[in-house]
Amino acid sequence: MIRPPLRAHPLGDSAVTIVFGAERSADLLNQIQAAARSLEAAAIPHVQDVVPAYLALTVFYDSLHTSYEEISATLIAACDLATRTKTQTHATPRVHRIPVRYNGVDLDAVAGATGLSVEEIIARHSGRTYTVDLLGFVPGFAYLSELDASLQIPRRAEPRPRVAAGSVAIAAAQTGVYPLDTPGGWHIIGRTETVMFDPTRDAPALLAPGDTVRFESTA
Repeated sequence: MIRPPLRAHPLGDSAVTIVFGAERSADLLNQIQAAARSLEAAAIPHVQDVVPAYLALTVFYDSLHTSYEEISATLIAACDLATRTKTQTHATPRVHRIPVRYNGVDLDAVAGATGLSVEEIIARHSGRTYTVDLLGFVPGFAYLSELDASLQIPRRAEPRPRVAAGSVAIAAAQTGVYPLDTPGGWHIIGRTETVMFDPTRDAPALLAPGDTVRFESTA
């Protein structure tokens, strides 16, 4: 399969988005994450942050010391090399085990929507290894895939104005943990005491793209 050429677009006056494709896939996400790791390792002058997503990655740069034209050309070349080389190294994924008390306010509603018992929901949610696709929405919020097909239901029709930090939730094919008190439209099935985001840590977000996660049911 021939990959379309990478495309660069300005994002404001100090960021550039590199588009890798138009259709989500595990292979495309792996390419984007590999390119993000390569850019971070390369320590390209004036690059301040690299943020991977499902179809693209965005690079924030110091616009006082380089132009959009210069940095976009450098990034396109670096990303192209990172995704085409056959000898690229893949980071060993970190494994996280997150204890969960499955007592969420939406647990019974999820049981009704799926036709499963609460015990089956817990077993199926905690019985898989999830991959961190990307971070977004708020600092430290990791989108985890792939949720068991029997648990995949749409987001809530009406988002809550406040979801407590530590809430474990599901929506569509993904699951995640709210790292902060925020609005949210996912179905809350449990809670963890694990701190997902702490600005005082060297790496404030506990999870990073490519990491794996296991949820463990606690009494």
